Amino acid sequence: MDGILLIDKPKGWTSFDVVAKVRSMLRQSQSPTAQQSNSQGLGDKETKGLSTHAPKVRVGHTGTLDPLATGLLVLVVGSYTKRAQEFSKLDKTYKVTMKLGQTSTTGDAEGIIKDYPYSTLSRKIGINVEEVESAIRSFVGEIEQVPPAFSAIKVGGQRAYKLAREGKEVKLEPRKVKIYEMTDVKYRYPEVKFTAKVSSGTYIRSLVEDIGQKLGTGAYMTDLCRTEVGKFSLDGALEVKELSQQVISEHLILL
Repeated sequence: MDGILLIDKPKGWTSFDVVAKVRSMLRQSQSPTAQQSNSQGLGDKETKGLSTHAPKVRVGHTGTLDPLATGLLVLVVGSYTKRAQEFSKLDKTYKVTMKLGQTSTTGDAEGIIKDYPYSTLSRKIGINVEEVESAIRSFVGEIEQVPPAFSAIKVGGQRAYKLAREGKEVKLEPRKVKIYEMTDVKYRYPEVKFTAKVSSGTYIRSLVEDIGQKLGTGAYMTDLCRTEVGKFSLDGALEVKELSQQVISEHLILL
């Protein structure tokens, strides 16, 4: 079984949770027990003496989503796992919600939330939607971005988030990313919503923090939904609760 599978990742699930779910379903369907039972019409009692060893099934993802994020997760199955890096380099589109007036140690709602210094926060009364839109759109183009400490980037052979959780200082170098467009800005203090189309490797948490600094209010990301990866859209994705071996096989995309 080979191809691309589009999944709508629910909040609270890791990307690996979704991969494990799909892999488990495919392994069960391809196990000798299941195949012999199906071909011979055997029930549970008759299959007890059969081998239950399930064959190895290759399933991977092409770009993680944080547990609190939702939306499009592009999985690769079978021989397509060899092309994972190809699909991971595709541009992405997100629907973003951020909160002004506070910051977080992780850049999102999982971290320790802190109020922004009052002397700066007092400016919030004078911030209007035009200022918010201007600040957001000022990041359109090629920019240098420092990835968040709580990221999967390796530092000295270890994941940055692991070091950060251990209380160790994590220093990451800025990298160039491209923000293609920022649209559909909606603002009602302290909440801001917008849609961002960005290059692969862009960290939305860092982008939100940078916008908060530019506004002088601080900010952290409260919600994130990935709606597009290259030409793939969330509209064509399966929900986890819909998954079955048959549904998976019927929705594999071949390129």
